[in-house]
Amino acid sequence: MDILRKEKKLLALEGELERLDDAKAVEGIRQTIESYKEQAMTTLTAWDRVLLARHPLRPNAYAYIESVFDGFIELHGDRNFADDRAIVGGIGFLKGEPVTVIAQVKGSCTEENIACNFAMAHPEGYRKALRLMKQAEKFNRPVITFIDTPGAYPGIGAEARGQGEAIARNLFEMSDLSVPIIAIVIGEGGSGGALAIGVGNRVYMLENSIYSILSPEGYASILWKDASRAKEAAEVMKLTSYDLEELGIIDGIILEPPFGAHHEREEVFQAVKQTLIDTLNRYRTMSHFDIKTERYAKYRNLGFFQRFNYEHLKGVVE
Repeated sequence: MDILRKEKKLLALEGELERLDDAKAVEGIRQTIESYKEQAMTTLTAWDRVLLARHPLRPNAYAYIESVFDGFIELHGDRNFADDRAIVGGIGFLKGEPVTVIAQVKGSCTEENIACNFAMAHPEGYRKALRLMKQAEKFNRPVITFIDTPGAYPGIGAEARGQGEAIARNLFEMSDLSVPIIAIVIGEGGSGGALAIGVGNRVYMLENSIYSILSPEGYASILWKDASRAKEAAEVMKLTSYDLEELGIIDGIILEPPFGAHHEREEVFQAVKQTLIDTLNRYRTMSHFDIKTERYAKYRNLGFFQRFNYEHLKGVVE
């Protein structure tokens, strides 16, 4: 039974709890619910976390912006082509300090998802993000990004307007930005579309978010020629927050309540806010050079490799 079916059972138990009047019966149901939550969370699979990352009720970027920051002012457009609603950006205050916020946005209903292209940004979205990052650097504001996308939009128009160049340019420019960048994966972190706003000094993930080179469905289709094996693919892709923390790809995990962030939104918002405050504090006395050097070292040290000399490879090559 996957996590969504277990969630339906949880909702049924909670509905039963609301209908009860007898104090003894209420206490019994409460204990049953707590026991059920604990059991369900200890048996979560990678595919369960994929389902939670994509949950339609999961808080989107707008929810985090509204709850974490004060006085947010949205800024529009890339000054070249258009304003891409898949990426929202602007200036807000975090505990009185001005910060630049950039986020990939999923809608909370079908109409909103269509309007923001299901969080799949066009080149103008990434160029808007870069414009705001360069503005943040000019005014010495930290950059905070929220990642939640299945990937960059692969349409003909997007390719014609330079999708690959826009993503590559962001990677290049973010690597050399002199202000701290903090990235948080709040849902799906898909491929270069996520990485284009994810080159941070610190990268965090919500516990039930995912971060990978492509979707499990795409992985299964390419490697096994069978998209129906997506569940199996999720188990081998190392895409969960715990996998990526173990591999040293991310710097920390922000815990979620049982059954996901949508069950205790305020609790999650406060955890995200405190993580941002604590992280920014360490950069207050750090020079621009040290901020860039730290980020550079972080990405130079990712991954694993082993050196071989010619003698080791001689038999393989021949």
